[in-house]
Amino acid sequence: MGERNLWELEAAARARGYRSICGCDEAGAGPLAGPVYAAAVILPEGLVLPGLDDSKKVAPKRREALFDAICDQAVAWSVASVPPEEIDELDILNARIRAMQEAIDGLDPPADYALIDGNRDHGSRAAILTPHETAVKGDSRSASIAAASILAKVSRDRYMLALAEEYPQYHFEQHKGYGTALHREMLDACGPCPAHRRSFLKKWEARRRD
Repeated sequence: MGERNLWELEAAARARGYRSICGCDEAGAGPLAGPVYAAAVILPEGLVLPGLDDSKKVAPKRREALFDAICDQAVAWSVASVPPEEIDELDILNARIRAMQEAIDGLDPPADYALIDGNRDHGSRAAILTPHETAVKGDSRSASIAAASILAKVSRDRYMLALAEEYPQYHFEQHKGYGTALHREMLDACGPCPAHRRSFLKKWEARRRD
């Protein structure tokens, strides 16, 4: 992915008259434990951040370096999260949407338009209220979305490392809450902790009852 392709969506939005355009993405929709995180970022037009890409394609050390560069050079950035108990109450789609809107709301200066990664902008109990568009694979077409994916991913990983110190028996530092074999083995040995999403453990609980 060349850097020259990363401003496609921002350029189209500016051509329609928007001036303060943020990208928004989330991290941690799938894990069995921990919050879901979202970030929103407004970048200076045309900013080049070497190595910027979808966070899943960037090595951890490079993500950390990009995190600092984005925070230093962004016009505005914001990170928000929704905790496990709220995920259980809302469901993960609504929690993701809520986290993204809260991240957008946290921008100062505010955004007048949002580029949302993916194809969902509302659930039954939450919606993106800022003028926006959704973009499938937006983190490969928008520098702002790619930057948001880095902030969300690094913020969540840092939280899970702190959680690993609080609950060392689950080895969150290794799997970040995802349903790996090690994580499931620790669930079998220890049962869930307050950081687990109980709505995500229904199959595990059913197997335990059998």
